[in-house]
Amino acid sequence: MADNNKTTFKPANEDQVVEAVQWALSGETAMELIGTGSKHKIGNHMETGCQLDLSDLSGISLYEPEELVMAAGAGSLLGDIKKELSDKDQAFAFEPPDFSHLFGQKTQGTLGGMVASGFAGPRRIQAGGVRDHVLGVRAISGRAEFFKTGGRVMKNVTGYDLPKILTGSWGTLAAMTQITFKVLPKPETEATLALIGLDNAAAMKAMSAGLGAPVDVSAAAHVPGTRTLLRLEGLSPSVAARLESLKRLLAPFGEMDVLERDMSRDVWSKIRDVRLLGTDADNRDNAIWRLSVPPSQGANVLAEIEASLKVNAFFDWGGGLIWLEVLDETTACAADIRSAVAKSGGHATLIRATEASRAGSAVFQPQSSVLTLLSERLKGSFDPKGILNPGRMYEQVKR
Repeated sequence: MADNNKTTFKPANEDQVVEAVQWALSGETAMELIGTGSKHKIGNHMETGCQLDLSDLSGISLYEPEELVMAAGAGSLLGDIKKELSDKDQAFAFEPPDFSHLFGQKTQGTLGGMVASGFAGPRRIQAGGVRDHVLGVRAISGRAEFFKTGGRVMKNVTGYDLPKILTGSWGTLAAMTQITFKVLPKPETEATLALIGLDNAAAMKAMSAGLGAPVDVSAAAHVPGTRTLLRLEGLSPSVAARLESLKRLLAPFGEMDVLERDMSRDVWSKIRDVRLLGTDADNRDNAIWRLSVPPSQGANVLAEIEASLKVNAFFDWGGGLIWLEVLDETTACAADIRSAVAKSGGHATLIRATEASRAGSAVFQPQSSVLTLLSERLKGSFDPKGILNPGRMYEQVKR
């Protein structure tokens, strides 16, 4: 993914990362951080003079399956990490999604990209997000200073919870070189209870009831016009017993079906990777949004959007996450979508759009003045000259 018109650094170790950032810092040259480029098109357009390709900082440096801990280079391919974990019947508990098909990519991306973007899949409602599973990070700041968790850190960032700060920061604070994270055993089996034909409001109530019951639902999603899905995972006898309890609880919601292990895994992989939207050859240019809202407001938010726009959509996280594809429009329709989301207190992220359709649309949710000030202070602590991925998340503040 290197741009031949830019100076590109491809360091083989942390010392070379420091040297590259020092070079950029000396000339105040804006630097784009990349791995495989799987998420290159997410975020605002950046004007940068060089690239820092971290893909050679790869490989597993520590894996203790019995301790549920792994450490690997930030440039490690996510597919390779998942395979290594799977071979030991382990996995990332938060189910990192693979959006490569949305952008015509052939790779899931890197470990560093997974942490920098902070995206989590259906099990987030049970297991937490990416930031809850990152134990440690080694990185180089925009000051060209090496730091790590669990040891000496830069004086001016002492006190920050570094893994949580860097997760979801989109490379705007530091270049991560190695990440240590916790993993969990893969569930032995799973089954999904599918409720048939519920409208959106009834589906929200059914998912809320299921998630509130003592049956340990690990995922809850609703595909309008088809099915409402609640997943159970674990040991076979436990899944079977909890499934019967869930059936009795949700019987008032009407017709239901059960998806056994293989069918359940298939449908949840499609939900996780957003393969229910924007996959046909004739809608590759449709804008795709990720809306985070209070679950109780999910149906209302979608109804307001549908009142003015033609969309395809589905719900995850018990109604708290709406994936939405805008149909038959030449713009991303940010004003309509953000207006509906704002009334619920939620936020919206533009995941995919053409250059023309995204014109004038903020990719990430605009911040309040207070959050803007806090973000600027944080950026100033890690990257005072603003050289790392400037403007990818929000308009760059001139320093």
